[in-house]
Amino acid sequence: MKDITSGSVLRAQREDIELHTSDGLRLVGELAMPEGRPPRATLVTLHPLPTAGGYMDSHVLRKASWRLPELADLAVLRFNTRGTSSPRGTSEGSFDGGIAESADVAAAMRLVAERGLPNPWIVGWSFGTELALKYGLEHPIRGAILLSPPLHRATDTDLLAWADAKPELHVLVPELDDFLQPDEAARRFALVPRARVIGVDGAKHLWVGEKYVRRVLDEIVGIIGTVEVPLPEAVTEARFAQ
Repeated sequence: MKDITSGSVLRAQREDIELHTSDGLRLVGELAMPEGRPPRATLVTLHPLPTAGGYMDSHVLRKASWRLPELADLAVLRFNTRGTSSPRGTSEGSFDGGIAESADVAAAMRLVAERGLPNPWIVGWSFGTELALKYGLEHPIRGAILLSPPLHRATDTDLLAWADAKPELHVLVPELDDFLQPDEAARRFALVPRARVIGVDGAKHLWVGEKYVRRVLDEIVGIIGTVEVPLPEAVTEARFAQ
């Protein structure tokens, strides 16, 4: 057995993809799929604020793509929203504060539909949670999982739209978050009584530390339910990327 560490990359079918928005932009990304078997569910990930360093390789999303296709039978779609750069490349366009980015979310969901990827869930982190709350219900999703929602751009009106909607809503809130901590999050998300708000002791907005990455990935997989959690911390050598 070999330990899974912060830099471990497990086996998967990884494909560089392009998304094409309704306003004519090309966005760059990656789709990671389980090796040799179909996925049981799909994560459409939305990264943190690009003007503060967020991109498709922000560490929790990158580690989800490195681990969850193999450990949890999940497809993981990551992409740079408009104007965002990463080692994969730069998406066309420019940051629009979460407004024109509605077309970026739509382009990602269109690829999910075109590929026939099953049971899509949106996983947003920080700025990505604002996009999930504002635009997620425009698409056929099973639910949304929010990591460190700041609730800066998403309004009470956006929250109220989720109150009677069918898709599930799960919210992971770090105890020491810089923007929204568990007690205030519980108050704000009371507009969506069926939302599940989960406070995470000791965690900060950026989920720094392997302990917190494992907690986030366990929560995601536990919500979606493709395999039992906690996920293993070590696997055979054959399950690592070669």
